[in-house]
Amino acid sequence: MAAPESPPGRGLRHAFSALRHRDFALFWSGALASNVGTWMQQVTVPFVLFHLTGSAAWIGLGAFAHFFPMMAMNSVGGVLADRFSRKRIIMTTQSLQMGLAFALFALWQTDNARPGVLVAVMAVTGVVAGVQLPSWHSFVPQLVPADRLLNAVTLNSAQFNGARAVGPAIAGVVLATRGPGAAFLANACSYLFVLGALALVRPQPGPPASGGANLRREFADGVRYTRSQPGLVLAVVMAAVVGVMAAPVVQFTAVFARDVFEVGEAAYGLLTAAFGAGAVVGAVALGAYGSGVRRSKLVVVGVLALGCAAAMLGAAPVYAVGLLALLAMGGAHLVIAGSLNTAIQLIARDDMRGRATAVYMTAFTGSFPIGALLQGRMADAFGVQATVIGAGVLLGATGLYLLAHPALVGALDDGLSTDQAPASLPVAAAAS
Repeated sequence: MAAPESPPGRGLRHAFSALRHRDFALFWSGALASNVGTWMQQVTVPFVLFHLTGSAAWIGLGAFAHFFPMMAMNSVGGVLADRFSRKRIIMTTQSLQMGLAFALFALWQTDNARPGVLVAVMAVTGVVAGVQLPSWHSFVPQLVPADRLLNAVTLNSAQFNGARAVGPAIAGVVLATRGPGAAFLANACSYLFVLGALALVRPQPGPPASGGANLRREFADGVRYTRSQPGLVLAVVMAAVVGVMAAPVVQFTAVFARDVFEVGEAAYGLLTAAFGAGAVVGAVALGAYGSGVRRSKLVVVGVLALGCAAAMLGAAPVYAVGLLALLAMGGAHLVIAGSLNTAIQLIARDDMRGRATAVYMTAFTGSFPIGALLQGRMADAFGVQATVIGAGVLLGATGLYLLAHPALVGALDDGLSTDQAPASLPVAAAAS
């Protein structure tokens, strides 16, 4: 890791300091372009499933089929991230996902995009993404000096959520004018940007290869290490809670658009984009001013705000209120995810970072499909508005519990010991 250049500052002019480093700037730019395409697909698949079936349960099933395999493969991905070149792993998985996106395009163009086939392709995509995730998150520290890690992790989240805002908005227009096939094709082509960027970067060396022969044993070592660190344990638990209660809510924007607000495809894309736009605002603010706030406080405030915003969405009487609610949800979710992910990156030892990240991502990606499947069925049985309001109430109760137990949530403020990382490594909050 390169030596720190200067102490990180606060304020808007410091919000983008990690982009001054060539390799991170290349990776960030390529990922932004690729993720715009990914979010176009993320909006298009539930739209197509709902168009073909008219069932919110199918939307939940599609999310389950994508995220459950992702959860299952995180353990393998975590071990591989600590054993092999993270750059090589990302390039391989991005190439495979590009091929799967072309497959979705071909299925639609040949009139073979049946609900079951779409769910199957998304399941395979989830397998590949699960292998990739630990390497993606643990690759960022190899691109910047230690004292810029906080800002780099924040900007990594900003580009993801920026794509989450732009991609759905573009997808709404594309769906209304060109149809799902064009959206699938755009995503397939977008992978070329991140692959080109990865070909140009020269990352710092990663941790020494573990050299083990048993993937299960190596992942079990990572689980034991994670369990030994209270801050990591709490981060994993909170990722699961948010994944079950909040993450599936965004999947229901297609239902809100058609059945609650009665708007068309373009307005649907804007509704989904509002979540990402709120997250971008939150990421910029966090990058500029987050270094002075404890992660524990950010998580408590974020969970309370997320619960209120979800309840507001469920009770929204008109489209404009729904937009505001999703905007607030995006900002609150960013604060939570950013604080939790930063806890993982700053508490875990470098030789365990990939596996600790895998445990965290397993909790999040595993809880999401469970929540999506459950909330999808509840939405069909009790209505989407009542389901989302219920999720908001449960999130609010979780936030109040954390507020009443400061010693518990304070574990998120733990930092690396002096024999694990440079003393200048910041311990403040950042985004995922």
